[in-house]
Amino acid sequence: MSSTAAPSTLPSRAQRVALFYRDLVGKKFAMALSGVIFFGYVIGHMAGNLQIFMGRQKINDYAAFLHGTPSLLWGTRIVLLLAFIVHVYTGITLAQHSRAARPVRYQVKGQRHPNVAARTMLLSGLVVGAFIVYHLLHLTTGTVHPDFVPLAPYENLVNGFQQTPVAIAYIVAVSLLGLHLYHGAWSMFQSMGVSHPRYTPVLRKLAVVSSILLVVGFSSVPLAVMTGLVR
Repeated sequence: MSSTAAPSTLPSRAQRVALFYRDLVGKKFAMALSGVIFFGYVIGHMAGNLQIFMGRQKINDYAAFLHGTPSLLWGTRIVLLLAFIVHVYTGITLAQHSRAARPVRYQVKGQRHPNVAARTMLLSGLVVGAFIVYHLLHLTTGTVHPDFVPLAPYENLVNGFQQTPVAIAYIVAVSLLGLHLYHGAWSMFQSMGVSHPRYTPVLRKLAVVSSILLVVGFSSVPLAVMTGLVR
């Protein structure tokens, strides 16, 4: 008499991931992980932009290298798009969960989030999201850049930031990005369980310093163009 093996009832890896994501802890972890991806990309993007101070040839060669390596360029874009979808959807879901858990708004001022970054996460996220769309149309596709030159980031940055309203909007947007990243980095440590009386102050300072450096780094490019340091 032949025996038939019983079908496995263990969930697949995809099912386990889905079950984990349904939980509040899973959503916070997904938010943190997608935030890590963005934080890493922002650092790399800033490093690329700062090559403008090394001259036209350096940053243009960098752009040529990226476009000459489609697996790297499109692989990065796909990962960022997936991370963006996860980050936005999960952020909305967590905000709805928080609102449902606290149907009555805080009546005592001291009960609100103690810092501006925490209170403006939704606003800064929306503004940064809108800016990313404009930034792509301006300096990636050239759709809204009247003097766009393909594979010439030096010329595009200089010509673009010579328009004062564009440069100011860029600085405001990266400042809001800094606020968003500060609270996001801090929340990331907490979501991933990295919380200890000895390390917490250090992690908070690390989040502050990292965000300030990113704002200064990104803002230095339009400021250099507006002051004529880069032309």
